[in-house]
Amino acid sequence: MDVMKEILNKGPLGLLSFWSRSMVLLLFSAIVSTLLTMLVVLLIYGNEISIQFGY
Repeated sequence: MDVMKEILNKGPLGLLSFWSRSMVLLLFSAIVSTLLTMLVVLLIYGNEISIQFGY
């Protein structure tokens, strides 16, 4: 936990206020969780999906 605080305080997020830092971390967490959910869905249902590219 000390390493995490050190990274947050000495990194680019250290210049932001507490609420701005929280919003950035929340947005990052939301994007990562969405990507992981999409990966799991793709791995489970990937064989059943037919993807066609074209006009």
